[in-house]
Amino acid sequence: MSRREIVDKYLSKWISRKLVVFIVGSIALFTNNVESGDWVIVSSIYISLEGATTIVERILKAKGDNQQPNLE
Repeated sequence: MSRREIVDKYLSKWISRKLVVFIVGSIALFTNNVESGDWVIVSSIYISLEGATTIVERILKAKGDNQQPNLE
């Protein structure tokens, strides 16, 4: 298991990725590593992509559940 998979496993149990992005972005913003406009753009794009990915996963899962084989 790679380091990224281990970190992802534990983060998903304790905290959402969206919140992690918000926290990291906020820390970078307040330490003057990122400008406010850049922080808003990066956070918005990431959160939007995560939301779209979640929606697609749920749609595909719902379609998969409806297409179970007929055992009659």
